[in-house]
Parts: sequence; C-alpha cells; structure tokens
Amino acid sequence: MKQNKVKTSAIEVKRYKWAFKMFVVSLCLSSLFSLLSQTVLSHLGVILAAATIMLFIFVSVVFDMIGIAITSADESFFKTQLENHVKGSTIAIKLKKHSEKVCSFCADVVGDICGILSGAAGACIIMSLAKNISNSSVVILISTLVSSLIAGLTILFKALMKGYAIKNANKIILRLGKLLEKLFFYNKKNVDKTVDKNF
Repeated sequence: MKQNKVKTSAIEVKRYKWAFKMFVVSLCLSSLFSLLSQTVLSHLGVILAAATIMLFIFVSVVFDMIGIAITSADESFFKTQLENHVKGSTIAIKLKKHSEKVCSFCADVVGDICGILSGAAGACIIMSLAKNISNSSVVILISTLVSSLIAGLTILFKALMKGYAIKNANKIILRLGKLLEKLFFYNKKNVDKTVDKNF
C-alpha cells in the first residue's frame, strides 16, 4: 500500500512539474509572439494579414489534429509496426506513452499562440479598413465581423478535422513519427534518448 501511495504521489509531482513547465513555456512564447505581432504584423496590409490569418488557422488546426489523434491512437498498433520494422513506429510509441503531454502542448500551447497571432493579424485588417472611416458604428461593425469570421473559420476547420483525426489517429501519429525521424533523428538510440529527454 505504501509503495502504491509513493508511486501515485511521484506521478502527481511529475504532472505538476509538467503543468508548470507548460505554464512557463506558454507564458514566454505568448509574450514573445505578442511582441512580434505588435511590431511585425502591425505593418501588414489587408491581403497579407488575411493570408497570415489563414496560415495561423492552418497551423492551429494541424496541431489540434495531432492532439486529438494522439489521445485516440492505439499503442498496440505502433508495437505491431515496430515488430515489422516500420519507420516512425519507435517515435510513435514514445509519443503515445506521453499522450497527455503531447496533447497539452499541441492543443493548448500552440493553439493559444496561434490565437494570439490570428487576433493580431485581424487587428491589422481592422485598422487598415477603418483608416478612412469616421463613423464609429461602422468601425465597430467591421471589427465585429472580422473577429467573428476568424473565430468562425477556426471552429469550422477544427470541427471538420476532428472526425478525420479520430478515424485516422494511428496513421496520423505514425506519419508524424516518420517526419520527426527524418527531421531530427538518425537511429533508434538517438530517438529513445531525445524523446525521453524532451518529455
């Protein structure tokens, strides 16, 4: 009983540490990208700002898809792929074992940052359109429409993506494993060490 309590408390401590790490990372990245949005995005025109918004929405949807897929994926599928020496399966297993952390990072941290940047780009559009408008009611209407459109598009694409992410969870995570393997790793030992270190 005592050993079980010790293990449970150790797991809880790890969760708290991870949550605190995510808080610090999210705070730092949000601050950095908020500063970036105020300096760089403020000089964009309507067309570039709109293209930037679509890019941030796309990134947000992709990472949200990964977050959903990692929680829906079946670890036994990746173990079978590993036995068949399929590339990316080792990383996929590691990611699945840390699914809570992967989901938190993808859906929460990246999602929040994309939301900040989308809002900043939306503000650029509003300011550009409202330059020559003296009627405050029209400016408020433009602001409302732009903000609503950004939120609506984000929700729409995420809603369309969720079903796909759940049905194809294993394929998505295995593809992610292959991609990470190509980008960052050279062999199985490096994969194990790097993934364990990051999580």
